[in-house]
Parts: sequence; C-alpha cells; structure tokens
Amino acid sequence: MDHSAAQSACTGASEKRRLLNEIYERRAKAGKLVAGVAAKSNSDLFKATGAGKPKAKRYDSHFSSECKSRLPCVLQQTAGYLKTPGLISLGGGLPSSEYFPFYECTLRVPKPPHFSEKDALSPDSPTAQTVSIGKYDVNNDLSEYDLSIALNYGQSTGSPQMTRFITEHTELVSNPPYADWKVCLTVGNTSALEQTVRMLCDRGRNDSILTEEYTFSSALETFAPQGIKAFGIKMDEEGLLPKSMDAVLSSWDEKVRGARKPHLLYTVPSGQNPTGATQSLKRRREIYAVCQKHDIYVIEDEPYYFIQMPHFEGKGTPAQKSSEDIESFLAGLVPSYLSLDVDGRVLRMDSFSKVLMPGSRLGWITASAQWDLTTHALEAA
Repeated sequence: MDHSAAQSACTGASEKRRLLNEIYERRAKAGKLVAGVAAKSNSDLFKATGAGKPKAKRYDSHFSSECKSRLPCVLQQTAGYLKTPGLISLGGGLPSSEYFPFYECTLRVPKPPHFSEKDALSPDSPTAQTVSIGKYDVNNDLSEYDLSIALNYGQSTGSPQMTRFITEHTELVSNPPYADWKVCLTVGNTSALEQTVRMLCDRGRNDSILTEEYTFSSALETFAPQGIKAFGIKMDEEGLLPKSMDAVLSSWDEKVRGARKPHLLYTVPSGQNPTGATQSLKRRREIYAVCQKHDIYVIEDEPYYFIQMPHFEGKGTPAQKSSEDIESFLAGLVPSYLSLDVDGRVLRMDSFSKVLMPGSRLGWITASAQWDLTTHALEAA
C-alpha cells in the first residue's frame, strides 16, 4: 500500500471511529429503549439530526401511478395512540402472548471476531457463548426485547429495536450526505426489488430499466411480469461502463428501442452477479455523474457488499489484510452509492442473507424520506 492510500485508509478509519463514538454517546444519552408489542418507530428517532446536510431532491416524476394512488395505512397511523394512558385498543387484533407456546430460546453463538466453527463447536470453547431470550424478559427488566414482542404482530417497517440497529449501522457504514434518509426492513432483496419497481414503473407505459450487460437472473424475472424492458450496458472487469451508459441514453430512440427512455438503473456494484465485478470508487462516481446528467434514479442492490475480497498482488498473492477492528474494516470497503448520493436519487437494498444466514430472508432498504417507508408510498407534497 502506497503512502497516499495508507493515509486515506487511516483518515477513513478515524472518521468511522468518530461516528461509532457518536452512536455510543446517543445510546447512553437516550437510555433504555422502551418499545412494546407493535410499537411504531422510524429512523429519525435513532440517527443524528443531519444538521448542515441538505434535504434530498424530489423525484415525483419517477413514481408510478400505483405509488401515487396509495394511502397511508390506517392501522399504522393508529399505532401512535396506543400509549395513551387508560386506552385499551382492540383495533390491531393483537393476541395475548399467554397463548404463544414458547417460553425461552437458547442459542450458542460465536464471540466476535472469532467466527470459526471449528473453534466454537466445543461446549467449553472460550470463543463461543450461550445466549437466551425469554418470554417476558422486558417485564422482568432483563432485556429490551423478548418473545412476547417478537412473536406478536409488529409494524411492517420492523421492530424499533431492529430499526435502531439498522439505522445506526447505515449511518456508520454509508453516512448518507443528505439529511432526510430513512430505513425500512424487508423480507429480502428480491421482494424489495419487486415492490420498488412497482413504485417506479407503470405497466403499459413502455417503461424500461438499465442494467449491467449480464445481470441477476431473478431481477430480470422480476421486471418481465411488470411489463418492464431491461437494457444491458456494456461491462469490463470493473462492471458497468459509464461512457457506454451515457452513449445509450444520449442517443435513445423510443421507436427503435420500443420503450421510453429509461429513468432507472438497477446495479449490483459489489461482487456483481453473475460476473463478480466490483466497481471502484472512481467508477461509481462516474456512473453517478451520468445518472445526474440524465436524471436516472439508482436501485443499488448490495447483498454482497460486506464480503468484499482484498486486492491481489502479483500472481495470486493476497494483499496483507489490515487490522480486524470495525473502523479499519469499514474504511477498507469501497464506498457505496448511498454514501455518494448528494441528490437522494439512490435506493439501496441490503440483506442479511449473504452475511448471516440465507433462510432469514431479512433485509432493509435505505432511501430518502420522499418514500413514505411505512407504506412504500409518496408523502404528500
């Protein structure tokens, strides 16, 4: 690593350390999180104020007629009144946790950063620990979350406990450069993609989406039933070529193409499926500039972001890994489109499937507050 690269990595790690300390300080100041069954929350409760950052631009023209016709969920709106003293609400149909036939769950998990299965399998291994969650841990002042909450109905955006973690995680990893961003939990990236394109494209309007020349097969299978045409952009070893993308958009002929000029880009920037290409920071900036030029909204699909491989030197010799601490690891990742998004034109999709367990089917999206993330609908102008 040359001097300038080493200095940049050191600066990046220092910035991550500052953000991490701010998150710890906010948690300490806020105290215990009190949030029971089906509690309502959003990212604004858990992130920094965003002072000094601009708000995202508006993208009304990008949204579909379906999106514009959606109304806020009445049940979610009433959730804000459930804490009213003396109020007994039957509106949500929440069952009594007494009837859930689960009393405690116990798991044996690794102690970070020791994730080797070989080291953790032994019952007395110092690199593993046993954790448990009971049915009424919150009432017994043992935890901020328990089975009585987890197994009951909840808000579609996710529990406040998980929303807080994902919000802080997003702030630490990407720290979007505009103020009014939010997160919303999903049931995985493919489901999130289907909902996203429905919100951004109209069936029968000859809508189209730009993708990499070779792209995720399930994404194409998601677009097709919506009547959306996909157009691939040439690639090299770093992925999508910005000059090719600019040329395609600048010379777009609706009659020849059989579709309206695209207003969306679907991209998998890290470990791209199926090519494995990872866009460099320079490449991402160039692509983002093309999107600004042609007013393209970006769907950033990043399930592989946190398993980036270190660079290789010489004939297959891996580069020396940096320190294993959180700050250095994050500083070594290629910055996301979300972290470069000065306009609020990126919707980023994340997933636990590739870093924790595929069967969890748990993910989240991050986008500007113009997306009403409680209903995936537009806020009133």
